[in-house]
Amino acid sequence: MNNTQLDVSLIVSTYNWPQALRLCLMSVKALKKLPDEVIIADDGSTDDTRVLIEEFAKDFPVPLIHVWQPDEGFQLARIRNKGIAAASGRYIIQVDGDLILHPYFVADHIRFRQPDTFVTGSRVIIDKPTSERLIGDRRININLLSSGIKNRSNGLRSKLLSNYLAERYRQNDPYFMRGCNMAFWRSDLVKVNGYNEAFTGWGREDNEIAIRLINTGLKKRVIKFAAVVFHLYHPQKSRSDLDRNDDILQETIAQNKKSCELGLNQYTAL
Repeated sequence: MNNTQLDVSLIVSTYNWPQALRLCLMSVKALKKLPDEVIIADDGSTDDTRVLIEEFAKDFPVPLIHVWQPDEGFQLARIRNKGIAAASGRYIIQVDGDLILHPYFVADHIRFRQPDTFVTGSRVIIDKPTSERLIGDRRININLLSSGIKNRSNGLRSKLLSNYLAERYRQNDPYFMRGCNMAFWRSDLVKVNGYNEAFTGWGREDNEIAIRLINTGLKKRVIKFAAVVFHLYHPQKSRSDLDRNDDILQETIAQNKKSCELGLNQYTAL
């Protein structure tokens, strides 16, 4: 992190899918309200992704920063921590690089944020043929009324409904988190030492950081019917590490943990 405190950093995680990342970055450029910077948190992609980021950086409307680590398997918790360490914003919005963001995505997150809270959102699923068409055409024209989407109601944008549901929707469900669409105050991430890098492989790192944030006294807010994202189809990732990751999550719940040992403080002077 540099010494200039910005307001909003958008962290985009990616791994070896530059075709999807292109659409994600196109949607960022089309936002009505831009973040102050975009951090690409890259879990070991090949040069194709670097070349794409360099192409976008030439005329990107805000600083576009590429944070890369060697490919050592699925290390999402680690690269998110490195992205957070590189970020200069006091508020961190986190997405995956296979999303197309609604034009008001960042504006909705800014409207929704409150002290002593963190936010998780939802997503609209784009089916395989529509995803392939969008990628092939390099287009981001997708919305609530488009064909080829699932979870259609998640594409609805309503200030009234989002405000009503914020602290009512699935509040007691520790498994309801969407790591692809979350937001935090950076100072709160520092308190809990960021993501727990004991998690490797797919799953539960987002649930576990949420539990630790709640254990420090924060409240979870669900940003339903706002901050809409559209998720490009891809085959399901391996769940081979899920049982082990579930055990780590259950330990955090049982021991009321607030911090983690292997976390953000490896990369930044907290």
